Amino acid sequence: MSVCFIAHRGYSGKYLHNTEEAFIEAVRHGSGGIETDVRVTKDGVLVVNHNEEAVFEDGTELLIAEATYEELTAKSLKNEFTDTKLYVCTFERYLEICRDGNMVCFIEFKGSFPDEKINEAFILADKVYDLEMCELQSFDYDNLLRAHKAFPKLKIMLTCCKHDENVNRCLADGFDIDMAYDGIEDATVEMFHKKGLKVALWTANTKEALDFCLSKNVDFIESDFFSGKE
Repeated sequence: MSVCFIAHRGYSGKYLHNTEEAFIEAVRHGSGGIETDVRVTKDGVLVVNHNEEAVFEDGTELLIAEATYEELTAKSLKNEFTDTKLYVCTFERYLEICRDGNMVCFIEFKGSFPDEKINEAFILADKVYDLEMCELQSFDYDNLLRAHKAFPKLKIMLTCCKHDENVNRCLADGFDIDMAYDGIEDATVEMFHKKGLKVALWTANTKEALDFCLSKNVDFIESDFFSGKE
């Protein structure tokens, strides 16, 4: 079975996560896909950032949900990896880089997303790239249900830490899973594969973790460092 390596927040082991540079370098590194985290600014712009706040080079921070896109891009981000001046990246730019690199898109919604932003995100994804190359991820099961209703052809993936009630719901609803690698069990992989569903594991950042994930015969492995080309 062939496994697809997903660059977790871009090539984040070597470059500032969730930035244009990290996404471009993930393509160059040979990853099969790129994972990102999507948030909404105060003025409704879809941007990518893992944490609730953006941290800037001058040591200041802004909560993304309470700042406008203009405010968030007025200063460069704190970047301890390279000398590049980096700024908060839009979801649209992430999609463009994925398109140009023929990347699988793992798109994680952080927190509860309103219907209008779910619609905006995946109308944009289909316009800029290809909805069939995208998979929505979220810890919030309601996000998944509402996105599936609005976009029946969109692939849906629960992000989780271990096999729990929502994992069982995925089996019934036909959703894939993205589980913390130390929470996976062989029986879970087998159950999903029997239903034609896919399993991803996060985040394999050591050789031991990588070997463990490979031994589970899953479909995707997320990593800050590994691309499958090493």
